[in-house]
Amino acid sequence: MHLFRLDASILPTSSTTGEIADRAEAEWRAAHPEGTVTRRHLGTDPLPGDAWALATTAGFTPEADRTPAQTEALALVAELAAELQDADAVILAVPLYNYGVSQHFKTWADLVIAGAGAGVPVLKGTPTVVATALGGGYGPGTPREGWDHSTPYLERIVGDVWEADLTVVKCELTLAATTPAMEGLRGLAEQEHAQALAAAGEAGKVLAGV
Repeated sequence: MHLFRLDASILPTSSTTGEIADRAEAEWRAAHPEGTVTRRHLGTDPLPGDAWALATTAGFTPEADRTPAQTEALALVAELAAELQDADAVILAVPLYNYGVSQHFKTWADLVIAGAGAGVPVLKGTPTVVATALGGGYGPGTPREGWDHSTPYLERIVGDVWEADLTVVKCELTLAATTPAMEGLRGLAEQEHAQALAAAGEAGKVLAGV
């Protein structure tokens, strides 16, 4: 059995999405002690920002006329798509930044699409956990209701386009512990955190086929 895990936090040592992903991965590892894991950490090892344009234009360029950079970009997108297609289970740890997904995660998603082909379900039927964290609250009735443009994007790409068997584990209010203006929300934030970790454990069991 093989697991692919991707992390996108720019703060890997204090990442809530990483913590949630760790809990899910632990359940998968417990069920598959001989399993292998492929990892990518976009926060510490981002992909080249020009690779998507290079790979896309290479598709319209005769092979003999492609530049070395276009050839390298095509090899990269093929590698990224294969990492998902070869996985038996997937964990994606993706925090919300500036009300959406980060530019380095969007780059990765675009490169996978370029490598697999637009509309190709690279994760069709593959059990997949998306762990996401949001510094504030975005639910119904909150001042920022409707401002979470990250979770819907993740659901559309991973669940609808790539057709993964998707479970989303979300933790909100992660900035409450360090933001004075959110002091009154710290109790609720602790509940959110505990519930997210419990949900991650259950999601990890599903991921592992337990």
